[in-house]
This record gives sequence, structure tokens and C-alpha cells, in this order.
Amino acid sequence: MVDDARSTHVALLVETSNAYARGLLRGVHEYVAAHRDWSLYLVEHSRLDTDFSWLEGWHGHGVLARIENPETATFIRRLGLPTVDLSAGRLLPELPGAETDDDHIARWAVEHFAERGITNFAFCGDPRYGWSIKRGSGFAEHADRHGSPAHEFTMRPTGTRATDRDRLARWLTDLPKPVGVLACYDIAGHEVLEACKVADLAVPDEIAVIGVDNDELLGTLSSPALSSIEPDTRRTGYLAAELLDRMMTGEHVEPGLRLIPPVRVVARQSSDLLSVDDELVAHALRYIRDHADVNVTVPEVLREVGLSRRALDLRFVRQVGRTVHTEILRVRMNRVAELLTSTDWTLTRIAERLEFKHAEYMGAVFKKHTGRSPGRYRRDVTGSIARQDGWR
Repeated sequence: MVDDARSTHVALLVETSNAYARGLLRGVHEYVAAHRDWSLYLVEHSRLDTDFSWLEGWHGHGVLARIENPETATFIRRLGLPTVDLSAGRLLPELPGAETDDDHIARWAVEHFAERGITNFAFCGDPRYGWSIKRGSGFAEHADRHGSPAHEFTMRPTGTRATDRDRLARWLTDLPKPVGVLACYDIAGHEVLEACKVADLAVPDEIAVIGVDNDELLGTLSSPALSSIEPDTRRTGYLAAELLDRMMTGEHVEPGLRLIPPVRVVARQSSDLLSVDDELVAHALRYIRDHADVNVTVPEVLREVGLSRRALDLRFVRQVGRTVHTEILRVRMNRVAELLTSTDWTLTRIAERLEFKHAEYMGAVFKKHTGRSPGRYRRDVTGSIARQDGWR
């Protein structure tokens, strides 16, 4: 492999097979674009890939790596180069690292379910990964603080998906209902939703599900669409590149993880419920949720449940703390927020998609609901890390 002696050569041992890792790579790219002229070495590979033959004969200056297994740790030790770890596994604790705050994710998941009146909690984890183990233990601790022990399912690293899905379906069937299930990442969340179909369990009414990573493809391909907690992967990758830059210039960087909190909870249909005792209120909530993309009106909801507006509003305020009209706006504005951050659509197109008569009206209601204009909200959630201040 021929190297340009004038450049700084950095290897990226980061998989390209999932949204989380691709977010890290975007953060690295933003740092390099803003600060340094690095030659980056990267090939397509999966999460547990241990084939490093593509780096044979490479003479580089530093490494950014997801050290998820002993083989990768051994390879990094053999290279002997400045390295920043992007994994929670901590197989090389002597290295500095940047990683998502898994306890923060676990707390948000429990709070997300608790806000919806759910008092039963469960976790679906993958024992191969340190971040999954940390999310599971954190979830159990936060569930205990809400007065309910968390049930746990451990995915098998080997065997057929069908066999594991049947086992998962049986576990879900035996859980107390309704229950909120945190899946350790979106792939596991997709498996939980498929297992619910096998077990004929209603989502979200019996099983509310939330994943982690906000993988737009998995989230929208899942049926129903998968709620997810979005980590700040770009900020994490940006910080890792900054740490490596300092190391390669000879600065001593203390070992240990720098934990980055997640960005937001993206609520989709898989957890968009409120667990209430009043059957008519529950029916109205389902109707509003199922018609989030159309201009549903209060009179339509009243006809669906057969109550007067005053009677239903009194029940809504007692059960969920807001009126029918306010609940419709909440659900509709959540859909606006989702489209603002998952598409590059104009406000006019979003308004047409959601059957608002005027984009200006939709924007005004959104700002009143969120405190931010649609444009500001989109920039805050999807904006460049290089332009954000005060996070270091």
C-alpha cells in the first residue's frame, strides 16, 4: 500500500452495516472537513468482522476503532498506534474512548413508557455487546425506581432467526400487559415487532416497543413503525476524531470513556399509546393515533365513541390531563416533527402530506407546540456538529 508522506493516515475500524456506525463516520468526516487533511482508510464490513487484511502493509498514524471483540483488541495492540475506542466493551481500558451514554438511554426509555401510564417493563438484549449489557442493567435500575422489576430476554448469538423469534414470542406472551419493551437496538426492536405478530399480540396496546439508533430504514419498514431513541452519533464520532488528533500530535489524553447523551426520543406507532382505564378514552386515543396523517377533527372522534364533547373532554382531562383537541394537536405535531427530521421535504409538502390546509398555519401551531419554528427544529436536530458550541 502506497502512502502519501505529506498526509496523516487514519484507519477507521468502524462497520458500515448499521445506522449507528454510519453516524459515527459522519461525525469523523465533519471533524476532518473542519480541521484536518487526513487520508482515511475504510472498507465495507459488518459489526463483528475480524478480517483486517485490507490494512496489510499499511503505515499509518492513528486508528478510530469499534473494539467489540478480542480479535480486534489484539490487532489494535499489535499496531501500537494512537487509538480511540468507539465501543462500550472496553476491551482495551487503557485507551480513551467516546461512546453513547447507555444509562441515559435506559432512563429515557423507562420515562417514555411511564409517561404513557405503563407500569410493566421489559428489556430485549444482545449479550455479545457491552453497550447492550449496560443498557439492560440501567433499564432494570430505572424500572426499579418506578416500583416495577424489569423482565429480560436474551437474544441468542447463534441459531436460526425463526427459532429465536418463536422463543421471543413465547416470552412476550407471558409478560404482564400492557408492557413497555426496550430493545437494545433497532434490529432487535424489529425482531420484537415480528414476534408480536407471531404471538398475535397487539402493538402498542399490549406491547409497546422502543428501539435505539433511530435507523430510519428499519423504523419505517417495521409494521407498525418503530419508536426509537436517537444517539448523538455525529457528536460522538466528532469527539473521537478530536481526541485522536490530540494524541497524534503528542498530547497525553487520559484513558476512559467520554459519554455522550442521546439526542431525542422519536415516538412512532410502536409506542404511541396512553395506558388508561377508561375504555372510551382508550378507543378515542387509538382513533386519533391511527388518523395522525389526516385532518381528523374533534366531531369525528366524538362520533366514533358516541359521547358529547363535554363528556369526552372531562374523561380526557381526568385520564390524560388534556382535552381531545389538545391530544389531536399533540399527535399531529409529533408527525410533523418526524417528517421534518426524517425527510428533506419542504413545509408545503409536509403540510400537504398531513392534510393541513396551509403550511403557514401548520408552522405556527408547531412553533406554539414545541417552542421552535419548523426550520429551527430541523436545524437543531439534524444540523452540523461543527457548528454546535459548548458541548465539549
